[in-house]
Amino acid sequence: MIYQSIDDINEYSTLRLILGDQLNANHSWYKQQTDNCLYLIAELPQEISYVKHHIQKICAFFSAMDNFAHALSISNHHVLYLTLDQTHEYPSLEHLIRRVISKASIEKFEYQTPDEYRLKNQIETFELGKKLQVKNCDSEHFYLRTEEFKQYIKPNKHNRLESFYRKLRRRYSILMDGDGPIGGQWNYDKANRNKLKVEDLKTIPRPLIFRNNVEKYKARIDKYNFNYFGEIEANIVWPTTRKQALELLDFFCENCLQLFGKFQDAMTENSDFSWALYHSRLSFALNTKMISPQLVIKKAIETFENSSTIELAQIEGFVRQILGWREYIRAVYWQNMPDYSQLNYFKTKKELPSYFWSAKTKMNCMAQTIKQSLKYAYAHHIQRLMITGNFALLSGINIAEIEQWYLGIYIDAIEWVELPNTLGMSQFADGGLIATKPYSASGNYINNMSDYCKSCHYQIKEKETDNACPFNSLYWHFLDRHKDQLGQSPRLSLAYRNWNNKDSNQQKALLKRADYLLNNIEDL
Repeated sequence: MIYQSIDDINEYSTLRLILGDQLNANHSWYKQQTDNCLYLIAELPQEISYVKHHIQKICAFFSAMDNFAHALSISNHHVLYLTLDQTHEYPSLEHLIRRVISKASIEKFEYQTPDEYRLKNQIETFELGKKLQVKNCDSEHFYLRTEEFKQYIKPNKHNRLESFYRKLRRRYSILMDGDGPIGGQWNYDKANRNKLKVEDLKTIPRPLIFRNNVEKYKARIDKYNFNYFGEIEANIVWPTTRKQALELLDFFCENCLQLFGKFQDAMTENSDFSWALYHSRLSFALNTKMISPQLVIKKAIETFENSSTIELAQIEGFVRQILGWREYIRAVYWQNMPDYSQLNYFKTKKELPSYFWSAKTKMNCMAQTIKQSLKYAYAHHIQRLMITGNFALLSGINIAEIEQWYLGIYIDAIEWVELPNTLGMSQFADGGLIATKPYSASGNYINNMSDYCKSCHYQIKEKETDNACPFNSLYWHFLDRHKDQLGQSPRLSLAYRNWNNKDSNQQKALLKRADYLLNNIEDL
């Protein structure tokens, strides 16, 4: 049974809340049907407006929630599915919950622990009446439960990803041979940094895309004048059902996994499939919990074990992304919140340039990455880290502004994963709790990993001239202005040695060029 209005619901003893990123069909909640339990899934105004979102992101969540609500109903669960037409008049989730509890004479309220501190704190401070029983439970999605974080991550200090990753490999016996890694090596990251050559562009697989119509969701968003940005058509390419998510997983394993690791850091503008390449594009499905990390890793390893063409470096690189990085980032987030969100190690203040919203910049790498992000609500991790992130870091962009941009623009961005990736990994605003050095680079890195520089307005080989790649002088300016904070870092000793070996005239020319760029950042 599915209700689409609060006024229509009958009396129930238990109300269970399902948030938009809790679409886990295998959760123990659904093992049994009961006539006394009502599930609430709702399009919430507060979730549209707490940050300015890409329109595809909002519509994808609403579509996935809609599909999940109807799937529960088909499985004989009782569901209250509310659209903006019913929820727009409620100022917050708490007000909505109170109304449902009152109308249905609810005695017990249950919820899965939210993955965002913002929502967890909000729900825990609900005032729903002393007689109401309140119970929270695990989302049953991740490898690590929240109470286990302290065993792996110490707050307010750097915790090595590699150590964390190896512990989880051992604990869950993933790609292991006894107590050691299969193949004798834990990490094949150095084999995962290949640039796409011209001949490689011809073999990039056509990505599997879906045509999920989202016109009705966008119409409601427009009807109530919610603010958003980004491009959208009648149909979006992202999976919004578990069935589609499983199809995308199968497609990745069969068509992309064999070269995923090799080209996971590569970037190109010279393919119709530049936006997808060999990436799984499963992050939205994973972060909404339509599929689990355990299932994804199991399927990928089975494909590897039954293949004669997938090398160990490819599967290890993929497993490291999910078992290692994804679980690590989540644990760091929860072990350091809420103070973590306020960190700003470099005390950055500069406003985010307008081309982050339009892609209208002469820097081709930035234009390509932002244009793709606006079109698909997606960019892969190196585009985020070493193009837009690197530019924001070198330019000293206000950490709050760049963090909100990342949170809003990407379809897979939920704060638990986005905040540590942006504030810690990309911007080094946590002073080294995640990364042991800032991920800063000149234009040489971008040229080594992409073909963006070949058609750029700026010249990659020039450093100080008016046509010089902005990344080149900004890189040295960044190191120079933060030498008191970074100069003693062992991982930056070579970079500072190179800077100190430049003659004073060259240093002055580089700093002068960078000062001009920073003062005219909107014109780049």
